[in-house]
Amino acid sequence: MIKLLLVIPTLDRSGAEKQLTLLATSLPGPEFSVQVAVLTRSGPYAGDLAAAGVPVTVLDKRLKCDPIVYRKLRRLIAEARPDVLHTWLFAANSYGRLAAGKRPPFPVVVSERCVDSWKSGWQLWLDRRLISRTSRLVGNSQSVADFYRDVGYPLEKLSVIHNGIELPEAGAIDKNELRRQFGIPPESLVVGFVGRLARQKRVLDLIWAFELIRVMEGEVYFVIAGDGPERHKLEQFAHSLKIGERVKFLGHRDDAPRLLPAFDLFWLASDFEGLSNSVMEAMAAGLPVIASDIPANRELVVHGETGYLAPVGDRVAFAQLGQRLLLDRDLASRFGAAGRARIASQFSTARMVESYARLYREVTGSRGAT
Repeated sequence: MIKLLLVIPTLDRSGAEKQLTLLATSLPGPEFSVQVAVLTRSGPYAGDLAAAGVPVTVLDKRLKCDPIVYRKLRRLIAEARPDVLHTWLFAANSYGRLAAGKRPPFPVVVSERCVDSWKSGWQLWLDRRLISRTSRLVGNSQSVADFYRDVGYPLEKLSVIHNGIELPEAGAIDKNELRRQFGIPPESLVVGFVGRLARQKRVLDLIWAFELIRVMEGEVYFVIAGDGPERHKLEQFAHSLKIGERVKFLGHRDDAPRLLPAFDLFWLASDFEGLSNSVMEAMAAGLPVIASDIPANRELVVHGETGYLAPVGDRVAFAQLGQRLLLDRDLASRFGAAGRARIASQFSTARMVESYARLYREVTGSRGAT
């Protein structure tokens, strides 16, 4: 049996936390034993882990640099005696590798989930300092792996394992009922976005593009599910264009995937991503997607087959391509079906779990060389 200790900052309802939970609850029991440590706080995914019998320890981190939590994690590692320590996201990747020591008697796997151009100099310096304590760095897209190759990680320490997702049952949710809940007439055209309202996501560009479509088409709405530091600015902008009644800000939603059947089209305009869970969920729901033409999105959206890729910041392109898919429902349906099939074949949860299982077998089999 391979004993795993997975470490992550929180169990909030977000992308990395979702993937950790899917992995921890899906690995085959006879071969793997899983334990989870949470640096800062628990969250909604704790219930899923408890239901699957996965033990969770919350370390209650309160400071950016918290020596008490560092000692707690060292004790937990000593008591758990894992065969693999697998950490997720910057804080856990840093605390985990430091707490494991310079020459840990077990492989240390770290997961990075984004092209982390946001990291400051000291964070990248720490990443480089900890390369020697890293058995494998796993990116959820090739673009993430390429970013950390440029940071200094050797190729033999880099792997790519895409996020996994389950296909929702087609037609399980009433599209018109969802629209009535949002105050949208059933016969309208609806564009959707799900994600954090941060500058990286370029939602302002999407509101501009939506206004261009609305001027041409009239009975169209834009639904934005998510919250973040840009929300107030975006709401003000929509009202300044006098389209506040056509742009629906839903705020943070724990049930965001359930909203997708209300949309006719999904947009993502980000400057950078890792592997977008929201795009994967939209494709799994059978929606055509228009996404910014960045490396991570190219791994999901096949231009002209499952949707379109538009240049970053090109509001006119988002509007033109969006109008094309909203008006040509046969084309939109073909793109949606192709996207759903792509997710089923290339990005399933089962494929993701088996990829991690192979990685764990590999690193424990070569433990002496780590």
